[in-house]
Amino acid sequence: MNSKTKTQGPAQGDLPDHLIDSIDALSEFHLAHHRAASLTQRVLDRLTAMVGTPSALIAMVLGIAIWTGLIVAFNPSGGHLHAFAWLELAATCAALLVAVLILVTQRREDVLAERRSQLTLELAILADKKAAKVIALLEEMRRDTPHLSNRVDAESDEMATPTDVLGVVAAIDQRAGEV
Repeated sequence: MNSKTKTQGPAQGDLPDHLIDSIDALSEFHLAHHRAASLTQRVLDRLTAMVGTPSALIAMVLGIAIWTGLIVAFNPSGGHLHAFAWLELAATCAALLVAVLILVTQRREDVLAERRSQLTLELAILADKKAAKVIALLEEMRRDTPHLSNRVDAESDEMATPTDVLGVVAAIDQRAGEV
């Protein structure tokens, strides 16, 4: 799909095509994650979003206040202790359900965060390789161009080699073991 044919919002009209393409790719990355969710997961995500709103908090507080008020109003003689036990049971069950709901939703979001981290790491490694290639090409151009002095630059030669990712990880692990 050509970026010229893409639907552009008011803010995207001022952006260069390569930025719009990047934004679209990132949006597609997130949409793919959400499309992969099962119907149950989408329902749970929606329910978590509803429970996490200020209006849900207000509704819970009002529900407890109304329950308590009705118990006291209809049982003024003090025979309402069992009704408060039911309120406690309802609150405990609701807390358990909300905790499980949050854990399920967080677990799914952790998958997305892990994918983002992996993508970031892969892009960083790729950028390192590209930068090393550019440095190597610049050094080659310097050596081949007669107008430029042909000198040995050890730092440039070193930077022209892509980072050994496994070597860096081993060094980090070794340092972590020393601490």
